[in-house]
Amino acid sequence: MQEADKLKAKGVDEIWCIAVNDAMVMAAWGKDNRAFGKVRMMGDGSALYTRSLGLDTDLTARGMGIRSQRYSMLVDDGVVKAFNLEKPGQFEVSSAEKMLEQL
Repeated sequence: MQEADKLKAKGVDEIWCIAVNDAMVMAAWGKDNRAFGKVRMMGDGSALYTRSLGLDTDLTARGMGIRSQRYSMLVDDGVVKAFNLEKPGQFEVSSAEKMLEQL
């Protein structure tokens, strides 16, 4: 959330956070992180969007069910301009700072 103003200053119209959770969880997560007005919190409760991108991962063995891989994506008028997929358990290439470098 700290980099939202910098992203918007570089021309980003909207910032979305999409997770395989329901709308209630996403709303609570957004509230806890003071995201309202900065980041649109999007629930993909059945993982339909995530599966359509081929980014689902089965973490059932760890008690988490189907989840999304971590990624960031820059979309301009429906065209993906940048896509950064994290390695499992990492947080290196999907950060707001990395996206700022790519703008």
